[in-house]
Amino acid sequence: MQESPPRQRGTPRAMDAPPPLRYISYMQSGTEARIDALLAGLNEPQRCAVTHTDGPILILAGPGSGKTRVVTHRAAHLALTVARPWQILAITFTNKAAREMRDRIDNLGVGEGMTVSTFHAFCARTLRMYADRAGLQRNFTILDRDDRRKMLKQAIERIDLSTANWTPARAEHLVSHAKNEMCSAADFEARADDWRQQQFAKIYRAYEALQRENNTLDFDDLLMVMADLLRRDEELRAELESRYPYVLIDEYQDTNAAQYAIAELLTHERKNLCATGDPDQSIYGWRGADIGNILRFEEDFPDAAVVFLEQNYRSTRYILEAADALIAGNTNRKHKTLWTDNDQGRKVRVLEFEDGREEADAVAKDINRRIRAGDSPSEIAVLYRINSLSRGVEEALIREGVAYQIARGVEFYNRKEVKDVLAYLRVLVNPADEIALTRIISTPPRGIGATTVERLLQRAGELGITAADFILGEHDVTPLGRSATKVRDFGALLRNLAKALDLTPPEALKHVILHSGLQAMYAAAGEMDNQPLANLDELISAASTFSQERPESTLVDWLEHAALVSDVDSVAGGGGPVTLMTLHAAKGLEFESVYVIALEHGLLPFSREDEEADDEEERRLCFVAMTRAKEHLTLTGARYRMLRGATRRTTRSPFLDELPDSAIESAGRERKRSRRVGTAPTGALPPDIAEWSIGTLVEHPTEGLGQVMSMTRGGKRTLVDVAFKAGSRKTFALEFADLRRVDFDDVG
Repeated sequence: MQESPPRQRGTPRAMDAPPPLRYISYMQSGTEARIDALLAGLNEPQRCAVTHTDGPILILAGPGSGKTRVVTHRAAHLALTVARPWQILAITFTNKAAREMRDRIDNLGVGEGMTVSTFHAFCARTLRMYADRAGLQRNFTILDRDDRRKMLKQAIERIDLSTANWTPARAEHLVSHAKNEMCSAADFEARADDWRQQQFAKIYRAYEALQRENNTLDFDDLLMVMADLLRRDEELRAELESRYPYVLIDEYQDTNAAQYAIAELLTHERKNLCATGDPDQSIYGWRGADIGNILRFEEDFPDAAVVFLEQNYRSTRYILEAADALIAGNTNRKHKTLWTDNDQGRKVRVLEFEDGREEADAVAKDINRRIRAGDSPSEIAVLYRINSLSRGVEEALIREGVAYQIARGVEFYNRKEVKDVLAYLRVLVNPADEIALTRIISTPPRGIGATTVERLLQRAGELGITAADFILGEHDVTPLGRSATKVRDFGALLRNLAKALDLTPPEALKHVILHSGLQAMYAAAGEMDNQPLANLDELISAASTFSQERPESTLVDWLEHAALVSDVDSVAGGGGPVTLMTLHAAKGLEFESVYVIALEHGLLPFSREDEEADDEEERRLCFVAMTRAKEHLTLTGARYRMLRGATRRTTRSPFLDELPDSAIESAGRERKRSRRVGTAPTGALPPDIAEWSIGTLVEHPTEGLGQVMSMTRGGKRTLVDVAFKAGSRKTFALEFADLRRVDFDDVG
């Protein structure tokens, strides 16, 4: 096995001196006509944004205002007037958005050699190219979330802390937040001012050490290491700015501290930064995005031109009126006056139901009605704040016979059989990747148990080498016991699989799946539809598509691509089924008909028991969801909802009360319905309800022992407020809650 260096595709070498920036005369044959064609059909603000060339520019683009068109036409205009295509760097946030941008620029006839990429992919590619200057090995692999948590668990155990008290999930959150703020383990340790922070600093340090040993980076490292490299290496920074004199960044409101630093450093001298975005659509604060980056743009770049794109081409007037009224409730924003020439359309429907089951049934029936009337299923979406809310809608759509897809692109790459194959490939590319190695050493089963693996890792550590070096080298394996020969055989297998490094990504996959024994293992499983093998076929198809789009791509390139897949990348286009997705995943998409469910306090706006909701970000999220709709928008809520096994009475979302009466039509709690949609559940009170009162002890399957603090008996529901011994306090509808009365004598 050896490192397989990435190749550049269709661009000059990084060290090439760029040509003079203004190299094309407007009078050059044919150029004027191409520019005229490029600008045709743009409104005046769009033309201003496209034709601005030198210096910083902020494009404040409201939803549905033609933002992608402006960004792509601006890139093409630059390539036709003041720059070569390969001198332009266009960055966005998702593979789907980057692919759409690249296709549009190619269709404009100027895309060859232009770099159009996501932030993470650009950083990964650049860090491989300049790995020595970044202090990295070029064959580093990228940890996904699951593997990052495994490595954090190892880090916690390495410093003799309990993973029960210091959970990998909590550590992951803290590490990610620190890296997004450009805070290394050493920085964090220097700032730690209490015992708990000092312990976390030790976890962070141990995690960094494991990453170096395994030659891995996580998603946050790609940004932080890149920003740090540009800050430290002025020669490289200047070289990259000379290589990319024009930088366009889409969705600028979603940048975090590291991404902001990268943008500023890449344009440090020329200031040719085009930032496009909308503060009203900043919805990723929970993962480090800083809305201040776009709000402060004019302070950071005092000479910046500012263009407002306020005309909406997507939604009807009623939808836009409702959404604009909602977002006006925020104070941390730049005011825009959204308007449209589209039809008035139908008013926004606000429907409120008795419970989540009734809500899901009504939504599914309405979707079925639309499809029977001729609407395309692919133009219908159901949006929700948290993934668990999809279950009820899924079941209702199944009952209605409506096909649907769930936008969870990363789920495919998290399937066991897919992760098994990717782990083999990661080891071939980066033998130091111990997380991947320990996954495949006994997959398929080959008689190498956990004890042997533990001895192997211990022996490699004693020798100061990686586990792969031990397996592949001429070392004494007798300390491994009876499985020593099997470990040798595994080493021979890895040497045979290393041929995949010289193959194209799809051929490499086929080679590994066949010769690793995975194909035989899954074929022998005897499943009726053999889903694992079907998923491996789909993986090969994905690699084939990638290779067709990038003929010179290597296995390293494809592994990088697979590691950076996001949820929306899997959403089918025209002709697909109804789409179910979270509000966050819907960003950047549009549909003829949109249903936003569960508009209830605690769900939208969302809040956890241990922290307050960020109402401004939640309002922005609701605004984004509403503006995905082109023709029909339906907002729903329920009086009772079951979450985590308990049915609770809900409170109407305050966002619904912020919508203008002139743009909505309502049915539900405050108004008597003309007809009943769906069937209300028929719950039953506990048989001993007469013996329940304030002070009654009760037991819940997940919350444990509690005491009734209040009871409210209504015409349809009996509500109880319960304080639990574990510290939580919740309200239940007894007709739905799995609560059992407990006698004092039964409490030990």
